[in-house]
Amino acid sequence: MPQLQLPIFPEGTNHITDCLAFACDGGKVYYFNGHLPVFSHDQDDMPTFRLFTTQLIVNGSAKQGDIARAFGIPVVTVKRYVKRYREQGPKGFYTTQKKRSATKLTPDVLKDVQERIHAGQDIPDIGRELGLLPNTIHKAISGGRLQAAVKKSLRKV
Repeated sequence: MPQLQLPIFPEGTNHITDCLAFACDGGKVYYFNGHLPVFSHDQDDMPTFRLFTTQLIVNGSAKQGDIARAFGIPVVTVKRYVKRYREQGPKGFYTTQKKRSATKLTPDVLKDVQERIHAGQDIPDIGRELGLLPNTIHKAISGGRLQAAVKKSLRKV
């Protein structure tokens, strides 16, 4: 006949659920099921943290809200991790994410926009004429790919 194990945790642990807890010690994070350690990783190893906590959710050992509360992260972030795990599996946490390129701002378009800015045209007008969002042009200016127009100061006579 199986015996019921009481949830007795080592001192200094933080509860995730009634049966799961974690503790940080010496730069490592240790996970416990009752008094038994079940997993550990370096404290700054975020991909492994995301993978293990997501596996707890997917396997039914914890709920998304339990993980969010225990580690102080937003529930929507936990939901993103679960979605990534279900779509890509464990490797999804260890591959670098693809970054979008500036497809609308090709070198020719950048040159055209820069000429219009130097000619004194307003950014919203440039955007309308070229089919760009003004925000796209402002980001290119902030990112250093375009130069902002020099504002003319009023001279005192």
